[in-house]
Amino acid sequence: MTTLAPMIRTGLTVFVLDQITKLVVVHALDLKNIGVMLLWHPYIDLRMAWNTGINFGIPLGNKWILIAMALAICGWIIWWMTRERPGTWVQVSAGLVVGGALGNVVDRFFYGAVADFLNMSCCGWENPWSFNVADIAIFVGALGLIFLTGGEKTVEPTEDEKT
Repeated sequence: MTTLAPMIRTGLTVFVLDQITKLVVVHALDLKNIGVMLLWHPYIDLRMAWNTGINFGIPLGNKWILIAMALAICGWIIWWMTRERPGTWVQVSAGLVVGGALGNVVDRFFYGAVADFLNMSCCGWENPWSFNVADIAIFVGALGLIFLTGGEKTVEPTEDEKT
């Protein structure tokens, strides 16, 4: 019997990790007021950014439209995983996307924007964008869904699961 446990565990882990890091960095370290903390400059710093748009701050509607879009995408991914019953790594990829998206939904709901704070630059190039744990999870999960699906066979439900 194939369960969706890998997706659920991964999604919950990403969601909790994302929210904890945001609470620590934005509130406990007070980055929301300090603005910038140099950690290992220029390679990785904490730079507060409130993203009211989609990726890279591209504006798109209001927070309710973005929340609805994220929830619809999460719902579709969960439906897809339930229907197709893919293997573990595809489920992990789906969990990364869903957990990250829900972490950013919580930000939009409570703050009106996504709390981004990780900033990486290198070699004379200063990155103008910040990101967070949820963004990393969404990116890695989306790559996994792109590259790990299609060739994998789905598991047919057993007779017990069909009833």
